[in-house]
Amino acid sequence: MKVVKYILLAAVLSIFSLWVFGCKSTTTTTMEGRGTTDIGPGHGIEGTEIPGEGLDGTLYGLEDIHFDFDQSTLSSQAQEILKRNADWLRKNSSTMVEVEGHCDERGTIEYNLALGDRRARSAKDFLVNLGISSTRLRTISYGKEMPLDPGHTEGAWARNRRGHFTIISK
Repeated sequence: MKVVKYILLAAVLSIFSLWVFGCKSTTTTTMEGRGTTDIGPGHGIEGTEIPGEGLDGTLYGLEDIHFDFDQSTLSSQAQEILKRNADWLRKNSSTMVEVEGHCDERGTIEYNLALGDRRARSAKDFLVNLGISSTRLRTISYGKEMPLDPGHTEGAWARNRRGHFTIISK
């Protein structure tokens, strides 16, 4: 009787393993830590000017901004990028965007979540001062939890200290 129990248990575990590990995923990873639905090449959000997400930090025409180490103040380069993002948002007036604050791997989880929040709010406040409605912008901090570059070098850390823009509705 014990042999039958072990055989049944093995069969159930095998079926469960096939179900869990054998299912085809419906997502592909386009950037480290960022999953997106695979909609095929050349597709974007209808009615926007620039389709698709690129590995250069642009999403449908919205560009990432970068921050100095341990800073949430906007550099002049970040301000210029935000001005272009504001122009894009004006042209796509029904689009709602989430501003993500990201950090490099140094520091505690709690510290980086707070810093990421300050970075996202800094970008949002700048866009609001340029005339973009605050109701169209939402902020979130990922701290150090979603690095763009998994490396442990100054170059990787610089790429990870960013504000990223995600379209949440059109």
